Amino acid sequence: MFTLNWFFDSGIRVLAILAIAAIVYFVLHRFIPSMVKRSIVLRRKGPLKGEAKKRVDTLSSALNQSISIIIVVVALITILPEFDINIGALLAGLGVVGVAVGFGAQTLIQDLIAGLFILTEDQYRVGDVVNVAGIGGFVEEISMRRTILRDLDGVVHSIPNSAIKVASNLTKGYSRVNLNVSVAYNENIDHVIQVINRVCDEMAADPQWKTLIVKKPQVLRVDKLGDSGIDIKILGDTKPIRQWEVAGELRLRLKREFDREGIEIPWPHTKVYFGNALPDTIRPQK
Repeated sequence: MFTLNWFFDSGIRVLAILAIAAIVYFVLHRFIPSMVKRSIVLRRKGPLKGEAKKRVDTLSSALNQSISIIIVVVALITILPEFDINIGALLAGLGVVGVAVGFGAQTLIQDLIAGLFILTEDQYRVGDVVNVAGIGGFVEEISMRRTILRDLDGVVHSIPNSAIKVASNLTKGYSRVNLNVSVAYNENIDHVIQVINRVCDEMAADPQWKTLIVKKPQVLRVDKLGDSGIDIKILGDTKPIRQWEVAGELRLRLKREFDREGIEIPWPHTKVYFGNALPDTIRPQK
């Protein structure tokens, strides 16, 4: 079968098909990111910033994977006739097999459709921190079939896209500092709020931190009258994925300032009375 005549006739065509497929592969892989980037820049009508760059990387990766599969399939179908393989009969046989396999591959189809919606709707990108399918972590890879997350323990989770019913993106556009600070009941709340807001102002003016803060953290309200103390809610916005380090620094500064101001941070405690008279401080007043 593989004679010298076959090589000069069909063999050269096979090599030419492989060469063309390789050239198309490398050209598309080189220019797809720039085409996606140009499309997003024109749509946004502005420079490409961090959020847009993550979207470019995510879409480029998914398109490269899909196009690679298409190139391989087309090249294979084009090459097979050179080996005297009847494509028509093969495709007919594959069609029958495909129907049978289709019933068992419904989950795969669901994964692909779900992946298409995730990418086109821009639900999350590579580099975001998300909660999906009950798992939270850093998005390392998105394909048409699956999403790969790495959690804080370093564990890598591979999640089929069809299993993602709700996607919670913690870092899209901006992130938020949302924390409660508890103080003792005997503290002057107005004074405590002034101290907290002063610490927030100082941190927002600090050159090391002001570039990470989009909206200065401030006291929002007295959030809860707890069993051992009063909870005060603080809210502020940061650049994506920087909320945890900003919140950590804010807690550290508040603890130091509370120590200087003598403001007590409560801890759980219980007072027990065995039938004796109540102290004047808690006896109901007439």
